[in-house]
Amino acid sequence: MLFNSWLFVGLVIATAIVYYLPFLKKQQLYVLLIASFLFYAYDSLGLLLLLIASGILNAIASYGTMYRQHARTYATMGVVVNLCLLGLFKYGGLISTSFLDIRSGVGQFLCTLPLPLGISFYTFSGISLVVDAYRGRFDNPDPASQPSFWQHIKKTLLYICFFPKLLAGPIAKSKDFFDEIAPKAFRQISWEFVFKSLVVGYFLKMVIADNLKDFTFWMAYPYFELRGTGTLILMVFGYSVQMFADFAGYSLIAIGVAAIFGYRLPTNFNFPYIASSFREFWKRWHITLSQFLMEYLYISLGGNRKGKARTYLNLLLTMMLGGLWHGAAWSYLVWGTYHGLCLVIERMICGRRENCISIGKWTSISHWLSITFVFVLVSFGWLLFMLPNFSEAVLYVECIFRNYGSVIFLDPKFLPIIIYATPIALYHALYCYKDRSWVRKYVLRFDYILYGIMLFLILTNSGSASSFVYFQF
Repeated sequence: MLFNSWLFVGLVIATAIVYYLPFLKKQQLYVLLIASFLFYAYDSLGLLLLLIASGILNAIASYGTMYRQHARTYATMGVVVNLCLLGLFKYGGLISTSFLDIRSGVGQFLCTLPLPLGISFYTFSGISLVVDAYRGRFDNPDPASQPSFWQHIKKTLLYICFFPKLLAGPIAKSKDFFDEIAPKAFRQISWEFVFKSLVVGYFLKMVIADNLKDFTFWMAYPYFELRGTGTLILMVFGYSVQMFADFAGYSLIAIGVAAIFGYRLPTNFNFPYIASSFREFWKRWHITLSQFLMEYLYISLGGNRKGKARTYLNLLLTMMLGGLWHGAAWSYLVWGTYHGLCLVIERMICGRRENCISIGKWTSISHWLSITFVFVLVSFGWLLFMLPNFSEAVLYVECIFRNYGSVIFLDPKFLPIIIYATPIALYHALYCYKDRSWVRKYVLRFDYILYGIMLFLILTNSGSASSFVYFQF
C-alpha cells in the first residue's frame, strides 16, 4: 500500500478514529497491530505470516535474553535467526545464480523464494532489539515485577510491525520505541509538527521525485546510449535529487503519520547535500541506518580502537556490508565499496577535517568546493542504483565521454530536471542560511506561505504515482 495513495490516507484516518475512541484507550496497541497487519497484507498477504513469525521469534529471543538464564544463547539465537531470514529470502537468488545450478535442486528452490517487502528493515529492527536486550539497555526489573511474556510479545510485534516505519524505516531503536508504548490522548498530538512533516514529505515525493522519474527513466539501458554528454550528466544529478526527494519524502511521511498516533520516529535525513565530507554525508543521509551500522557493526568489528590499518578495514567492511544490505546484486556491493573507499581515502588524507578540500585561508571557497565535490561523487555513485547491472553503469560513464560532439550536447526536453531540482537546492540553501537575520525576518516568518505553495503544488502538479525507491530494500 503506497503512502501516496488515497487507500493509505483512508487507512490512517480510520485507524486514528478508532485509536482515539475513549472506550478503546486500553486497546490502542491492538488497534495499531491490526492496522499494521492490514497495511502489510494488502501487498503481501502470503508473507504476513513471515512478518508475524519474525516478531514472535524476536520476542522469544529478547525476553529470554532479559529475563532467563543463558542470555548469550538467546541473543545469539535471535541474531542468527534474523540473519538467516534475511539471507534466505533476500540473498538466496543472488547466491543461487552466482554459485549454484538454478535448473534444479537447492539453486532452483532459492530462485523461487519471494522477496518480502521491508524484510531488510524489520530484520534490522529485530537485531536491534535482541542486541540491546543483551547489552542491558532495557531496565530489567526484579522478577516479581517483570512484564509477562504476553505483554512483551505485544510490544515486540508493535515495534517490528508498526506500519509507518515497517517498509522503509526510519529504523527506530528498540529501547526508545518501547519507552513510548503507552496510552495516548488526542490532545497530545502536535498538529503543527504533523502538518509540516506530511506536507514537506508529500511535496518531496509527489511533486519532485514523481516528476523527475519521468526524465531519469531515460537513464535505463539502452536509452542512455543515444543521449548527449550534457543530457547524461544532467540526468545523473536529476536522479541524485530524485533519490533524496523520494526517500526523505517517505521518511517525513512516516514520521508525520507516526506522530498522529503519539509516536516520535527518529530523524532520517538532515540536508545531506550540504555535506562537505563523506563522513558528514553519512551523518546526514539515512541517519538511522548509518547509526545502526556504526553501533552494531563498525564498533563490534573494533571501530577505531585497534590502530589505523584496522580502522580503515573496519570502515571498508562496514560500508561493503551496508551496500549489500541495499539489494541482492553485486552492484550494491560495489556501491558500498565505493563509499567505503571514499571514507577511507578521506580519513587518510584529511583526517577529521571539516572540509575534504582545503585551500589555505580560503575557508568559504574550500567549504563550497568540498560540498560540490562530495555531491558530484555521491551522485555518480547512485548510477549503481539506477543501473544494477554493473556493466551498464560503466557503459553510462563511457557514453558521457564518447558521445561528446557526436550527439546534441543537451537535449532541451530534459531542462525541466533543473526546474524540479531547484526546490531541493533552495531547501538546502534555506537550511544553510536559516540563522541569517534577513532569512528569519523575510522568509521563516512567513513560512506558512511556503507550506501553502507546497500544498497547492501537491494538489495540482503531482507526477504519476509510483512506489518508493527504498521499498525494494
